[in-house]
Amino acid sequence: MDVSIERVAVIGSGVMGAALAAHFANAGVPALLLDIVPPDGMDIKGDPGSPEYRNALATAGRGRALKSKPASFFTKAGARLVSVGNLDDDLESLGDVDWVLEAIIEKMDIKKSLFEKITPHLKETAVLTTNTSGLSITEMAESLPDRFKPRFFGTHFFNPPRYLRLLEIVPHAGTDAGILQAISVFGEEILGKGIVVAKDTPNFIANRIGVHWVMTVFKAMAEGGYTIEEVDALTGPAIGRPKSASFRTADLVGLDTLVHVSETVYERATDDECRDYFKPPEYIARMIKEGMLGEKTGGG
Repeated sequence: MDVSIERVAVIGSGVMGAALAAHFANAGVPALLLDIVPPDGMDIKGDPGSPEYRNALATAGRGRALKSKPASFFTKAGARLVSVGNLDDDLESLGDVDWVLEAIIEKMDIKKSLFEKITPHLKETAVLTTNTSGLSITEMAESLPDRFKPRFFGTHFFNPPRYLRLLEIVPHAGTDAGILQAISVFGEEILGKGIVVAKDTPNFIANRIGVHWVMTVFKAMAEGGYTIEEVDALTGPAIGRPKSASFRTADLVGLDTLVHVSETVYERATDDECRDYFKPPEYIARMIKEGMLGEKTGGG
């Protein structure tokens, strides 16, 4: 099936969403980055009725991507291809995009509510995907209007998307095979990704393996009395892994995301013989409660 991707929209301007918008811009594809209007109580200056105020979250996301290390954009000039808006004032703009990529919080009910809000504004030929790291694609698809079910599936990028090559494509039973193939080709040839088609199982492939590895490291650290520095020295380039090793990788991903991924397996894969490994250690839960989420909050 011929699917032309000339313009995209990314919903959610957090660390991942903003970096995804930047990577589309790196490939020369204009991206609309949308987020909610700032809720009452947020420390945002200016006139609450102004576009600057109402688009503040998406604007801040684009700004973080510009300053991120490693850099999300090839060049700062690439940010010109990322426009910003909000989910109250700019829904009509979604009618002009060919691919809408959802990258909001990993909560099923919130994702379903978002789909209900945006689907009336999408054109008939638009592709709709989710960047979920492990929630059920089938359950999300069941909440969609029938006309979008064939055009919906998972496109799980990895953070930071400019540097990590893997892209998991996760269909549900009703996904159109031609559309799936078209986005796979686009991902490979335009975005520079290595495509793996995964089954709709808890955390798919990479996160199922990856989070088991991380939790195994945490367990070995506690049992062996190792320091954070010792663990990262042992689990980085010394064994053929990136220099971010274990704990720096956890900070880049976000401890909240890491725990969500781990708990998804613990809750849903009840027959997994290693299920207990996926229960996060108490000190990680405490850090999350204290807002120490890693790179995104400046402490981890």
